[in-house]
Amino acid sequence: MTFNSDFLWGGAVAAHQIEGAWNVDGKGMSTADVLTAGTYQIPRRITDGILPSEHYPNHEAIDFYHRYKEDLQLFHELGLKAFRTSINWTRIFPNGDDETPNEVGLQFYDSLFDECLRLGIEPVITLSHFEIPYNIYQKYGGFKNKAVIDLFVRFSETVMKRYKNKVKYWMTFNEINNQADAHDILVWTNSAVQFSQGDNKEEIVFQAAINELIASAKVVALGHQINPDFKIGCMMAYVPIYPATSKPEDQMAALKMMDRRFFYSDVHARGVVPSYIEHLWKQKRYSIELSDEERRILKNGTVDYIGFSYYMSGTVTTNSTSQGMPVDVYPNAAIVKNNYVQASDWGWQIDPVGLRYILNVAYERYNLPLFIVENGLGAYDKVDSDGRIRDQYRCEYLKNHIDQMRLAVEEDGVELLGYTPWGIIDIVSFGTGEMEKRYGMIYVDKDNQGDGTLERKKKDSFHWYQKVIATNGQDLTITSINP
Repeated sequence: MTFNSDFLWGGAVAAHQIEGAWNVDGKGMSTADVLTAGTYQIPRRITDGILPSEHYPNHEAIDFYHRYKEDLQLFHELGLKAFRTSINWTRIFPNGDDETPNEVGLQFYDSLFDECLRLGIEPVITLSHFEIPYNIYQKYGGFKNKAVIDLFVRFSETVMKRYKNKVKYWMTFNEINNQADAHDILVWTNSAVQFSQGDNKEEIVFQAAINELIASAKVVALGHQINPDFKIGCMMAYVPIYPATSKPEDQMAALKMMDRRFFYSDVHARGVVPSYIEHLWKQKRYSIELSDEERRILKNGTVDYIGFSYYMSGTVTTNSTSQGMPVDVYPNAAIVKNNYVQASDWGWQIDPVGLRYILNVAYERYNLPLFIVENGLGAYDKVDSDGRIRDQYRCEYLKNHIDQMRLAVEEDGVELLGYTPWGIIDIVSFGTGEMEKRYGMIYVDKDNQGDGTLERKKKDSFHWYQKVIATNGQDLTITSINP
């Protein structure tokens, strides 16, 4: 068979996008709690604390905190073998630097993981998924401050010890390489760093990233001591960049763009800062604090597998007359539309073959097991008059990606642990804060303004994915989805 019998078919979410209950049972405020609602056209904003006039969609999300048992029952009916979520740091240490953990928060995840295991669902846990305590930003300036390294390690040690017999699969930082382009909101959510006027953003991001990579390496080494059976991975956002033409300069621009993203997984997997980044720091006269002892920590804390998200590919040109988005990795480089692929309603280019491509590239580069922990289609879903949600477009998207995933395993020999599509149930979109940018196979009755009953409904994709899991990926037919 293409996929092993223990292949982890599942679904993925993040605590801040699903749980709600943002200020109950001792939970502190996180960076996600000060992100306003937005749209495709209007970016989300980071506010200075909570402002009464603003709408913060993560505050309620879909109230999974109070509804997790009914939702897990739906996941069980769907047939999930794995459920990827995160532990919200501020449920455990409300301020991030508290002396003792919040027992009520620890008990919530005890109950959640117990219920998963009772239903035969393997928890796959991310330690930091854009939920850094707000106090870490206010008091320490985020991960650009080395003091935060050990605060993260203490949080990780606390939960790894607590759940050492309940959770086997861990990941340290979610999509840590998304901050590579130094966009403010991505740096904020990854590292709790906001920039001041005149700051060298790139240098600050490199320092924060190095500190996070040190923290990750410490946690990997510590986790293996806590339970040698732990499988601890990293989590990357992989967006393969293609050259727009066979022009050699386009190829070089694509290479340089990929270097920026591979830097993070290079350190996670190899334990050393790659020479191309060391050279860049020297060229730009960046002063990155990284001691010999910290380099030893990186070397001794390499990951067991590479987890990653895949949604789209990109294309770069060096044609100076292009109307694309400029990037500073190579002279005259700009990101442009790829006319060979379609795009979602939010402009994300749909490229199933790109998944096979990045599976091959990452496996050849690291020779480590891979785990697709996010993939999916954000779309506007309609509830028809008979109550059904006919989302065949989502089934087609997932089918086309699973087909390429199968080819990577069967034809190319890639070692793949599992596949957990993003937003197995409708949740708050990270990028826009919308509810109506839906990824799930379970519909949640809530709109962008926060109105709705929160009732759950199975979409047609629910029944299709149920069949896919039951046949271990052998039956991907979409016709006649009619339970």
